[in-house]
Amino acid sequence: MPYKIYIAEDDRSIAESVASDLTKWGFECRVATKFSDIVGEFEEYEPQLVLLDIMLPFYNGYHWCEEIRKISNVPIIFISSASDNLNIVMAVNMGADDFIAKPFDMGVLTAKVQALLRRSYNYVGSPVLNHRGLSLKTEDSSAIFNGQKIDLTKNEYRILFTLLESKGKTVSREKLMQRLWETDSFVDDNTLTVNINRLRRKLDALGLENFITTKHGVGYSVGADIIRP
Repeated sequence: MPYKIYIAEDDRSIAESVASDLTKWGFECRVATKFSDIVGEFEEYEPQLVLLDIMLPFYNGYHWCEEIRKISNVPIIFISSASDNLNIVMAVNMGADDFIAKPFDMGVLTAKVQALLRRSYNYVGSPVLNHRGLSLKTEDSSAIFNGQKIDLTKNEYRILFTLLESKGKTVSREKLMQRLWETDSFVDDNTLTVNINRLRRKLDALGLENFITTKHGVGYSVGADIIRP
Protein backbone atom coordinates (compact mmCIF):
# COMPACT_ATOMS: atom_id res chain seq x y z
CA MET A 1 0.00 0.00 0.00
CA PRO A 2 1.32 3.48 -0.83
CA TYR A 3 2.13 5.90 1.96
CA LYS A 4 -0.60 8.54 2.33
CA ILE A 5 0.18 12.24 2.65
CA TYR A 6 -2.35 14.84 3.78
CA ILE A 7 -1.70 18.36 2.44
CA ALA A 8 -3.28 21.22 4.41
CA GLU A 9 -2.46 24.17 2.14
CA ASP A 10 -5.10 26.73 1.14
CA ASP A 11 -3.31 27.87 -2.03
CA ARG A 12 -4.91 25.34 -4.35
CA SER A 13 -2.27 25.66 -7.06
CA ILE A 14 0.55 24.94 -4.60
CA ALA A 15 -1.33 22.08 -2.96
CA GLU A 16 -2.18 20.39 -6.25
CA SER A 17 1.35 20.88 -7.60
CA VAL A 18 2.81 19.25 -4.48
CA ALA A 19 0.29 16.41 -4.66
CA SER A 20 1.06 15.85 -8.35
CA ASP A 21 4.81 15.67 -7.78
CA LEU A 22 4.57 13.38 -4.75
CA THR A 23 2.19 11.08 -6.63
CA LYS A 24 4.93 10.55 -9.22
CA TRP A 25 7.03 9.09 -6.39
CA GLY A 26 4.36 6.53 -5.56
CA PHE A 27 2.66 8.38 -2.70
CA GLU A 28 -1.08 8.77 -2.31
CA CYS A 29 -2.08 12.36 -1.58
CA ARG A 30 -5.18 14.17 -0.36
CA VAL A 31 -5.52 17.94 -0.42
CA ALA A 32 -7.51 19.54 2.40
CA THR A 33 -10.90 20.98 1.43
CA LYS A 34 -12.63 21.53 4.78
CA PHE A 35 -10.40 24.00 6.58
CA SER A 36 -12.81 24.34 9.47
CA ASP A 37 -12.26 20.66 10.31
CA ILE A 38 -8.69 19.66 9.45
CA VAL A 39 -8.63 17.11 12.26
CA GLY A 40 -11.82 15.51 10.96
CA GLU A 41 -10.35 15.11 7.49
CA PHE A 42 -7.09 13.86 9.03
CA GLU A 43 -8.87 11.16 11.05
CA GLU A 44 -10.92 10.10 8.03
CA TYR A 45 -7.89 9.85 5.72
CA GLU A 46 -5.41 8.35 8.25
CA PRO A 47 -2.24 9.61 6.52
CA GLN A 48 1.33 8.61 7.34
CA LEU A 49 2.56 12.22 6.99
CA VAL A 50 1.06 15.73 7.07
CA LEU A 51 2.20 18.82 5.16
CA LEU A 52 0.79 21.82 7.00
CA ASP A 53 0.77 25.53 6.15
CA ILE A 54 0.75 28.10 8.97
CA MET A 55 -1.68 30.62 7.47
CA LEU A 56 -4.98 28.79 6.94
CA PRO A 57 -8.66 29.83 6.99
CA PHE A 58 -10.50 29.58 10.30
CA TYR A 59 -7.55 28.41 12.45
CA ASN A 60 -3.82 28.55 11.79
CA GLY A 61 -1.50 25.60 11.33
CA TYR A 62 -0.21 25.82 14.90
CA HIS A 63 -3.71 25.14 16.19
CA TRP A 64 -4.17 22.13 13.93
CA CYS A 65 -0.71 20.78 14.69
CA GLU A 66 -1.50 20.93 18.40
CA GLU A 67 -4.86 19.23 17.85
CA ILE A 68 -3.35 16.47 15.72
CA ARG A 69 -0.68 15.89 18.36
CA LYS A 70 -3.44 15.14 20.90
CA ILE A 71 -4.44 12.07 18.90
CA SER A 72 -1.45 11.09 16.77
CA ASN A 73 2.35 11.07 16.48
CA VAL A 74 2.18 11.21 12.68
CA PRO A 75 5.14 13.11 11.14
CA ILE A 76 4.28 16.75 10.40
CA ILE A 77 6.19 19.11 8.12
CA PHE A 78 5.30 22.79 8.10
CA ILE A 79 5.48 24.55 4.72
CA SER A 80 5.22 28.31 5.04
CA SER A 81 6.52 31.67 3.84
CA ALA A 82 6.52 32.77 7.49
CA SER A 83 9.98 31.30 7.96
CA ASP A 84 11.51 33.60 10.56
CA ASN A 85 13.12 32.02 13.60
CA LEU A 86 10.11 32.67 15.84
CA ASN A 87 7.74 30.76 13.56
CA ILE A 88 10.18 27.89 13.14
CA VAL A 89 10.61 27.62 16.93
CA MET A 90 6.84 27.76 17.45
CA ALA A 91 6.29 25.05 14.84
CA VAL A 92 8.77 22.73 16.55
CA ASN A 93 7.34 23.49 19.98
CA MET A 94 3.86 22.65 18.73
CA GLY A 95 5.10 19.23 17.66
CA ALA A 96 6.28 19.65 14.06
CA ASP A 97 9.09 17.41 12.83
CA ASP A 98 10.44 19.74 10.13
CA PHE A 99 9.92 23.15 8.53
CA ILE A 100 10.33 24.12 4.86
CA ALA A 101 10.22 27.77 3.80
CA LYS A 102 8.25 28.91 0.77
CA PRO A 103 9.08 29.18 -2.03
CA PHE A 104 10.63 25.72 -1.88
CA ASP A 105 12.25 23.39 -4.37
CA MET A 106 10.05 20.34 -4.95
CA GLY A 107 13.09 18.08 -4.97
CA VAL A 108 14.02 19.28 -1.48
CA LEU A 109 10.47 18.72 -0.20
CA THR A 110 10.39 15.21 -1.68
CA ALA A 111 13.74 14.35 -0.12
CA LYS A 112 12.59 15.61 3.30
CA VAL A 113 9.33 13.66 3.05
CA GLN A 114 11.21 10.46 2.19
CA ALA A 115 13.78 11.00 4.95
CA LEU A 116 11.09 11.58 7.57
CA LEU A 117 9.14 8.52 6.43
CA ARG A 118 12.33 6.43 6.65
CA ARG A 119 12.93 7.58 10.23
CA SER A 120 9.30 7.05 11.22
CA TYR A 121 8.29 3.87 9.40
CA ASN A 122 11.43 2.28 7.92
CA TYR A 123 10.12 3.48 4.59
CA VAL A 124 12.06 2.27 1.55
CA GLY A 125 11.34 4.30 -1.56
CA SER A 126 10.94 2.66 -4.94
CA PRO A 127 13.32 3.52 -7.78
CA VAL A 128 10.70 5.40 -9.75
CA LEU A 129 13.04 7.77 -11.60
CA ASN A 130 14.11 5.86 -14.70
CA HIS A 131 15.68 6.60 -18.07
CA ARG A 132 17.31 4.35 -20.70
CA GLY A 133 17.18 1.42 -18.28
CA LEU A 134 18.83 3.35 -15.42
CA SER A 135 16.98 3.46 -12.08
CA LEU A 136 17.84 6.02 -9.42
CA LYS A 137 17.40 4.50 -5.98
CA THR A 138 16.49 7.23 -3.53
CA GLU A 139 16.85 5.17 -0.38
CA ASP A 140 20.63 4.72 -0.68
CA SER A 141 21.58 7.35 -3.30
CA SER A 142 22.67 4.78 -5.84
CA ALA A 143 21.96 4.05 -9.50
CA ILE A 144 21.37 0.64 -11.12
CA PHE A 145 21.72 -0.33 -14.77
CA ASN A 146 21.64 -3.90 -16.12
CA GLY A 147 22.09 -5.25 -12.60
CA GLN A 148 25.15 -3.10 -11.97
CA LYS A 149 25.09 -0.68 -9.08
CA ILE A 150 27.10 2.50 -8.71
CA ASP A 151 27.31 4.51 -5.52
CA LEU A 152 26.89 8.24 -5.99
CA THR A 153 28.23 11.10 -3.93
CA LYS A 154 25.69 13.50 -2.44
CA ASN A 155 26.37 16.01 -5.22
CA GLU A 156 26.21 13.40 -8.00
CA TYR A 157 22.92 12.10 -6.63
CA ARG A 158 21.41 15.59 -6.48
CA ILE A 159 22.49 16.34 -10.04
CA LEU A 160 21.07 13.08 -11.41
CA PHE A 161 17.87 13.44 -9.35
CA THR A 162 17.32 16.97 -10.68
CA LEU A 163 17.93 15.96 -14.30
CA LEU A 164 15.71 12.88 -14.13
CA GLU A 165 13.01 14.87 -12.35
CA SER A 166 12.95 17.19 -15.40
CA LYS A 167 13.53 14.46 -17.99
CA GLY A 168 13.37 15.82 -21.52
CA LYS A 169 13.83 19.40 -20.37
CA THR A 170 17.03 21.42 -20.10
CA VAL A 171 17.98 22.26 -16.51
CA SER A 172 20.02 25.43 -16.09
CA ARG A 173 23.43 25.43 -14.44
CA GLU A 174 22.03 27.95 -11.96
CA LYS A 175 19.30 25.55 -10.80
CA LEU A 176 21.81 22.71 -10.45
CA MET A 177 24.13 24.89 -8.40
CA GLN A 178 21.24 25.92 -6.17
CA ARG A 179 20.46 22.25 -5.61
CA LEU A 180 24.09 21.52 -4.73
CA TRP A 181 24.22 24.47 -2.34
CA GLU A 182 21.90 22.44 -0.12
CA THR A 183 24.94 20.37 0.78
CA ASP A 184 27.72 21.54 3.10
CA SER A 185 30.20 21.95 0.26
CA PHE A 186 31.11 25.16 -1.52
CA VAL A 187 29.64 25.24 -5.00
CA ASP A 188 30.70 27.46 -7.87
CA ASP A 189 30.60 27.05 -11.63
CA ASN A 190 33.79 24.97 -11.68
CA THR A 191 32.53 22.72 -8.85
CA LEU A 192 29.43 21.92 -10.88
CA THR A 193 31.51 21.10 -13.98
CA VAL A 194 33.76 18.77 -11.96
CA ASN A 195 30.75 16.94 -10.50
CA ILE A 196 29.02 16.65 -13.89
CA ASN A 197 32.19 15.18 -15.43
CA ARG A 198 32.64 12.65 -12.59
CA LEU A 199 29.01 11.59 -12.88
CA ARG A 200 29.37 11.19 -16.65
CA ARG A 201 32.41 8.95 -16.21
CA LYS A 202 30.47 6.71 -13.84
CA LEU A 203 27.56 6.50 -16.27
CA ASP A 204 29.91 5.86 -19.20
CA ALA A 205 31.44 2.97 -17.25
CA LEU A 206 27.95 1.43 -16.99
CA GLY A 207 27.56 1.66 -20.76
CA LEU A 208 25.42 4.79 -20.69
CA GLU A 209 27.42 7.05 -22.97
CA ASN A 210 25.90 10.49 -23.67
CA PHE A 211 23.34 9.95 -20.91
CA ILE A 212 23.70 13.57 -19.81
CA THR A 213 23.56 15.98 -22.73
CA THR A 214 24.69 19.59 -22.91
CA LYS A 215 22.98 22.63 -24.33
CA HIS A 216 25.84 25.10 -24.43
CA GLY A 217 25.22 28.32 -22.57
CA VAL A 218 21.98 26.95 -21.08
CA GLY A 219 22.44 23.75 -19.07
CA TYR A 220 22.05 19.98 -19.13
CA SER A 221 19.36 17.38 -19.74
CA VAL A 222 18.58 13.71 -20.02
CA GLY A 223 16.21 12.51 -22.72
CA ALA A 224 17.02 15.28 -25.19
CA ASP A 225 18.54 14.84 -28.62
CA ILE A 226 21.62 16.96 -27.96
CA ILE A 227 24.94 15.14 -28.12
CA ARG A 228 27.70 16.40 -25.86
CA PRO A 229 31.20 16.80 -27.30
